[in-house]
Amino acid sequence: MNAFALGMRLLWGSGRRARVRFLLMALGSALGVACLAAALTIPTIIAANDARVTSRAISSGANKNAVYQEFLDPYGSQPLRRVFIGHRGIGPLPVPPGIKALPRAGEAIVSPKLGEILASNPRAAGLVPGRVIGTISPEGLGGPDELYAYIGTEADELSGAEPLGHFGDTYTRHQVIDPSTLDILRFTLGCIVLLPLVIFLSVCARLSGESRARRLAALRLVGLSVRDTLRVNAGESVVAAFVGAVVGLIGYLGINEVMAWVGLPGLRWYPADGRPDGTTIAVCLLGCPALAWAVGQFSARRAAQAPISVRRTGERKPPKKYGTLLLLPGLGIISGYCLLDAMGRNPSGGSAGAVLVPGAVLMTGAGLVFGLAPITAWLSRRLAGMSQSLPLSLAMRRTEVDPGSALRVVTGLVLLVFGASLTQGVLIELDQVSRRTAPIQEYSFSAAELSTRQRSEMTALSGVEAHGLVTQSWVGNLEGKPSQVRAVIATCAQLAAFTETTRGCIDNKVLRVTDATFPADEDARPGRSFPFLLSDGRKLHVPLPQETVTVRSYQPSELGGPSLLIPPSFLPPGTQLADASFVLVSPSDPATIRSVLDGIGAIAPTASVEPVGIVIDSLAQLTVIRSLLVVGMVLGLVIGVAAFVVSVADRAMERRGQVTALVLLGARAGTLRVVQVVQVVLPLVVGLGAAIVTGWLAESSYLITGGGDVHWDWDGLPLLFACALGVVLAAALASVPMVRRHIDPEHIRRD
Repeated sequence: MNAFALGMRLLWGSGRRARVRFLLMALGSALGVACLAAALTIPTIIAANDARVTSRAISSGANKNAVYQEFLDPYGSQPLRRVFIGHRGIGPLPVPPGIKALPRAGEAIVSPKLGEILASNPRAAGLVPGRVIGTISPEGLGGPDELYAYIGTEADELSGAEPLGHFGDTYTRHQVIDPSTLDILRFTLGCIVLLPLVIFLSVCARLSGESRARRLAALRLVGLSVRDTLRVNAGESVVAAFVGAVVGLIGYLGINEVMAWVGLPGLRWYPADGRPDGTTIAVCLLGCPALAWAVGQFSARRAAQAPISVRRTGERKPPKKYGTLLLLPGLGIISGYCLLDAMGRNPSGGSAGAVLVPGAVLMTGAGLVFGLAPITAWLSRRLAGMSQSLPLSLAMRRTEVDPGSALRVVTGLVLLVFGASLTQGVLIELDQVSRRTAPIQEYSFSAAELSTRQRSEMTALSGVEAHGLVTQSWVGNLEGKPSQVRAVIATCAQLAAFTETTRGCIDNKVLRVTDATFPADEDARPGRSFPFLLSDGRKLHVPLPQETVTVRSYQPSELGGPSLLIPPSFLPPGTQLADASFVLVSPSDPATIRSVLDGIGAIAPTASVEPVGIVIDSLAQLTVIRSLLVVGMVLGLVIGVAAFVVSVADRAMERRGQVTALVLLGARAGTLRVVQVVQVVLPLVVGLGAAIVTGWLAESSYLITGGGDVHWDWDGLPLLFACALGVVLAAALASVPMVRRHIDPEHIRRD
């Protein structure tokens, strides 16, 4: 305690500079802890959502008083869940969380978000038949934006009803994110948030490392023991980290309240879900000071054990090269997978890749961190030996002597670029799993559910490229094996929008359709005529011609495998087909799909839409994952930029004595600025170049072992290069103001 008290007295008695350093250490720790709390709370938010959804899950039983039937439909791009309750008796019934009693026939209880939709859009009233008598409280909802309803009805009206058992289950249902996907998300967030965060907190704990080492060496020389010297240093670091941890937690609590109200795309939560639990609080309040103590012990050991060499700025030991060895197994594994795929041997599948690739990614990331210092020192020594430029020689010699400072400056940004590559791979893989791989997306409706005006409005939606009708010929006698053909009503341009290839199409002419991906239709023989039932009861007889149009359909597709192409002009004016599917087509990127589904929901909220080839829950899950990964990237960017700014400013303050000596020797301001910029840019270029190469290889190995169609993300490389170039330019510009030529010569009085 005496050593701790001495450290605090020295801190507050060492002048304004020491107090500013303490404040910066505390603020840096506060920022880091706020980011740490946000990263650790994401699984808690998801778990709270899943727990409430599971608590209302319905199980069948032997209850004779009521039956139920659940429906899941898309309302726009959101899942809409409705539970119809049919009463058969007056006995007691179980009650789900969030409501006081189940609704009777003609009544409904809805979630607040669904209530807002019903109030603002009268056309959506058909989704919830009956009178809304209340809303579901948060205990019965996954989140504030969930669309959920309990609807009372007559038991005889439910065709697939089951006896109502009880609410709540021991197994998690309707998870926000699939468990296997959640593991991938945790690993990715750990790479892009937690690893840079550890580096950043270490940087904050070592602010003003040289001046602190000189001060500790002075204490050691006047008689303080090694143990007490280390305690003096650790006391200052631990107090700053603890104060910062408290401030960071308080700041995160405020941010959580705001973000819970604003929400993320696809995910909103209640404020209580995002408040840190006991484990998170303990990790933040104890883990951050513990890390500061460990870093302080390591950084101060040289000053405590060899104080004379510190006071006389003795020669430093070169950085150890053992950390670089981590790159060898990591790069070996991910390069091996990439090489096998390039040779045409697909190594996907099996459990080995699920273990080897994540381990190789971690080893490669650690090798980037620990190998950057020796690689930078070696490169600096070579460049200094070859250079004839004074600024470049000064910069390289300084970097050679102290590569560790360069490590602190650029490591956060290097890990951010490495993590960005991995994030791109995760998004590509999830995108392949969650949606169809074809470049188009179809939306199918029952044409009878839509009015002419609704069809017209849907075809005008942004993103919709074409539309068509699909129907079957009319069969009057079902005995035996009736002859029937499938027909599509569309123009040649509309047919081309739905298919991969189209050859031989003639507008305003009935044509037979041949598709190489489907077997030939034996009933569709030229000369035969098939009737199609019209909305007015008449029948349209269509003869099969000799002329054909050859197409190749995407899979799956509503227009796949038709035998007949009928132009819209062939239909009698003012009539419609009695039994047909109305199909829209748009590009298949997730943003367009969500936009089209939202537009459909606004135009025809009660129409049943089938997004062909995708599951609406998967689309919603992909939206949530994208949002969380974007949050992780933002946190990683904040951490990386903060580490860079703090490190560059700290280096500028620490080297004022060296800059003063160069000024007194006649160095020009331009020379000093070039030296400062090169000292920052060189390790940054080396680190970012290595991060792009290794990150792209790690991403490719992940995609290869994932088993998807995309193995090489060539489209992501230009983005990574552009980001890296932007980081280098921003770092170079930010380094220029850090050099002040007019410095008091008093800074070198001790030398």
